[in-house]
Amino acid sequence: MKVRRLARAVALQALYEIDSVHHSPEEVLRYRLDEEALPEPAAAFARQLVFGVLQHQAVLDFYIQKHAPEWPLEQVSLIDRNILRLALYEFAIDGKTPVKVAINEAVELGKIFGSDSTPRFVNGVLGALVSQKDEIARRVQATSEVPRETRPSPRKRKRR
Repeated sequence: MKVRRLARAVALQALYEIDSVHHSPEEVLRYRLDEEALPEPAAAFARQLVFGVLQHQAVLDFYIQKHAPEWPLEQVSLIDRNILRLALYEFAIDGKTPVKVAINEAVELGKIFGSDSTPRFVNGVLGALVSQKDEIARRVQATSEVPRETRPSPRKRKRR
């Protein structure tokens, strides 16, 4: 397995565990990375994926649900749900992975970890989300901006 795909697999396994049993993300990722001796750049990539997905999970879930309305998100298998989150994060929020690569990697992870229907389901949902890529990025940008303080700053008192 290629190193970046292996990093994605580690990230997927960590997200699955975090989603299913709610263990600490830091502990889960540390354990997973100890189990899978990845080179540091790949380990950093896996960390970025896990914490990026967790940070933006609400937005990711909103768009996934919007494009798979016949499957309420809580009814989508944990593996499928986390594969979708991972790929959507990669191509819409992080933006460093080309769309086709992110979708192909998601389909491959689906073949390895999911059910027989996972690759087709993942491909279909992600294919529908491609047109929303810029909207998702804008929404994440808008929600991560910190509003400026509108109150005047307190004045220093003069000493007498």
